[in-house]
Parts: sequence; C-alpha cells; structure tokens
Amino acid sequence: MATKLKEFATSLVAVVEPETSARVVAQLMRHHHIGALVVVDTVDKNKPVGIVTDRDLVLELMSEGLDPAVFTAGDIMSVDLVKAHPDMDAMDAVQLMRKYRLRRLVITDDAGLLAGIVTIEDVLALLSRELADFAFDLGSARDREARGRNADTI
Repeated sequence: MATKLKEFATSLVAVVEPETSARVVAQLMRHHHIGALVVVDTVDKNKPVGIVTDRDLVLELMSEGLDPAVFTAGDIMSVDLVKAHPDMDAMDAVQLMRKYRLRRLVITDDAGLLAGIVTIEDVLALLSRELADFAFDLGSARDREARGRNADTI
C-alpha cells in the first residue's frame, strides 16, 4: 500500500489566528465536530504556526479553572508542529505519529503553507478500506478456485 497523504488527507482545514479566544476555539470545535484547529499566522493565513486541541483546552484551562474568554489560542497552542508533506507515504506518516505520539499531523507544501491535515482516524479508515478490499479479493479468488474445481469434477 503506497498511498500518499494527498490522496486521502483532509484538505479543508479549520483554522484560527493566535488572538482567537479559547472560548471561540471550543465553540468552533463543537460546531465543526473536530478535536483540533490549526493556528495560522495573523498576516499569512496559510502559514501554520501552531495547533490547538481539545486536550489543550482541558489540560491548560479547564483543569486549572481558568476563564476561556481571557486566554487565546496562542496562549495554549502547541508550537512544535510535526509537519508532513502531501507526497509523504501514509505509513511514513504513521511512523511520525507514533514517534511523537500524535493523533494528527499538519500537512504543508514545499513553501511551508498549509495543505491539509491527517488524523489517526483518517489513517485507520484508509487501512480499513485496504483490509476490506484485500478480504474481498481473497474471497473472490477462493470462489473462482472453487468454481474451477467444480467444473473439473462435473
């Protein structure tokens, strides 16, 4: 399975600027049914500068009893982005996720601009499809073999 990220990753990414309040971040996550927003540069809105996750909201604000209206995405975002390239092989992306213990990778192009995001759920869906196709192919081969054997005995 040599599948590149650009073949299955999400290219439409929900983004916020660093100044966006944590409350708005949480509301956007709820509205879009997602667990992370890519934080982009205020001037160059295609340049990722961080990522803020639902876990960041819980661990940095909620567990400390801090007001999400006072803090911003920039206050709680992770800035050490592990980035992937659209042409990266899916299994190489899995290795990156595993190495850094991440659930998602920000995808950037050669110029460092946001090109998409890939989540562990995306990878699991890809693997599930591949395994289902493989199982179907094996079943089809078994059925052809059985039909061929039955034709020989009649």
